[in-house]
Amino acid sequence: MASIPTPPAEPHDSPDAYVGLDADGAERRARERGWSAVRSLPPGAIITMEYRVGRLNFEVEDGRVKRAWKG
Repeated sequence: MASIPTPPAEPHDSPDAYVGLDADGAERRARERGWSAVRSLPPGAIITMEYRVGRLNFEVEDGRVKRAWKG
């Protein structure tokens, strides 16, 4: 029987720390801190809701992060 794979670890980083930052700087910081994927979205965007380990999502308005969440 095959072993159960261990999911990759997420960075120990709070999404709240990105709120208010400019979008480019926030994305750069997220990648430096170990997020494997960063997704910037406009307010009200229709998105898939599957959870991806290692992904950080930003809602960006007027070039600033208004909301951030994992997955």
